[in-house]
Amino acid sequence: MNRIPLVDLAAAHEEVADEVRAGFERVLARTAFIGGEEVRLFEREYADFGGVGHCVGVANGTDAVELALRAAGVGPGDEVVVPANTFIATVGAVARIGARPVLADCLPGTLLLDPEAALAAAGPATRAVVPVHLYGQMADVAALADRLPGHVRIVEDAAQCQGATRDGRTPGRGGIAATSFYPGKNLGAYGDAGAVLTDDEDLAGLVRATANHGGVAKYRHDVPGFNSRLDTLQAVVLRAKLARLAEGNAARRAAAARYDALLAGLAAAGRVVLPVTAPGATHVWHLYVVQVTGADRDAVVGKLGAEGIGAGVHYPDPVHLTPAYRYLGYARGDFPHAERAADRMLSLPLYPQITPGQQQRVVDVLARALGH
Repeated sequence: MNRIPLVDLAAAHEEVADEVRAGFERVLARTAFIGGEEVRLFEREYADFGGVGHCVGVANGTDAVELALRAAGVGPGDEVVVPANTFIATVGAVARIGARPVLADCLPGTLLLDPEAALAAAGPATRAVVPVHLYGQMADVAALADRLPGHVRIVEDAAQCQGATRDGRTPGRGGIAATSFYPGKNLGAYGDAGAVLTDDEDLAGLVRATANHGGVAKYRHDVPGFNSRLDTLQAVVLRAKLARLAEGNAARRAAAARYDALLAGLAAAGRVVLPVTAPGATHVWHLYVVQVTGADRDAVVGKLGAEGIGAGVHYPDPVHLTPAYRYLGYARGDFPHAERAADRMLSLPLYPQITPGQQQRVVDVLARALGH
């Protein structure tokens, strides 16, 4: 069977295999296993790529969100507004600090955080709002920035939008953002890795210290901290892949445009709802997420899988309907846009190396699965 994966990590590795091998040999020869030149160079290169002053490499994306929140002043007992439609790590980082997640609905088109819902959810105890840049495009940070009280910070979850912009702005510009380099991301490591991005030198220094047991010098502990450092070998991988990221994002945009054209008939027939790109957004298509209508989404996923199509669901349950966060006290019906999307969302295979022929097969199988 001609299988088409959701993400082709093998193809991505093949492109950088020689550079990664040479980089690993450099690290092994220097025995510079913690920090070192590779980490320093990657941090500078990724900051330049993202148009921000500082990049602090950390162990994973969840830690990156937590560290950014801590640097923004979030502590136990504070409230943090997060979207109901997000990966669980966003709220997990809030809860791990001892703060309380307060949920807000998403927009029905882009499925990104609804700024009006976020503003309505913010209260006297709110310390931060976390717009999550889902699927490859940025949420509307500008719609929040001028309308939040001065004591409320914006902390961006940019785990899925490496290379994206909105109205010319990149994640972390003028504020602080967290990102993940989980292997399946547009810029993916060979394991867990993440980073915090900011223009603020003091915030960057606080994140770096907190992620290094509370200080930047050995046996000096200026603030309470823990261990969340970017692994040096992962920095090697990320440097090699970063050099190809812009090209890969362009290939993703071309593939998304092909899907738009191939799926136009199913969309016109009302069988699928195509993804929406917000005005002013430069989308990098981490995921191509459609919504299926008039059919059981899970049954459609099963039919695709049976024919070798690696479809995914991002995400099957809104945060408030997961067992871990029932204690927040929300119920079904509280976030109708997130709930409706969760029942219908379907991620189709998308990666820089996908071919037009593979995409045609994906759409043909999807059409049969929908009975069209």
